[in-house]
Amino acid sequence: MTAISLTERVDVDASPDPAFAAATDWDRQREWMLGTTVRVCRGEGGSVGSEVDAVTGVGGIGVADRMQITVWDAPSRCEMRHLGRVVRGVGIFAVRPRGRDAAIFEWTEQLELPLGVLGRLGWPLVGPLFGWGLRLSLDRFAAFCRTYPR
Repeated sequence: MTAISLTERVDVDASPDPAFAAATDWDRQREWMLGTTVRVCRGEGGSVGSEVDAVTGVGGIGVADRMQITVWDAPSRCEMRHLGRVVRGVGIFAVRPRGRDAAIFEWTEQLELPLGVLGRLGWPLVGPLFGWGLRLSLDRFAAFCRTYPR
């Protein structure tokens, strides 16, 4: 299986505590994460072992992604293992302080490409679209942080 890693970051006008809370407010991720709805399906969503279900798509067609929290170090890091058939690997949200009321939010995906040779050949086509969606979501996250309850 081929693995890829993609990291994007954005400056947010919120200190680490509210930025981390905003990123891990699973029910509200749809407000900033492009085409995605998320719900907690096991645990309370804020500890190791909790699981969330995400569906990303448009027009009723999407990809289901069950994830299990493997690292919960609020307000600086949440690591999740993707458990699905299509989406496998690790996702990481990291928050670092950047001044008094600001932070850097970093989103990393370390994914195992599915479909063997087809996945490797298709990534040069799908990868830029995936990166664009990640970047757009991060820009929306920065705006979300400005109004997120503190």
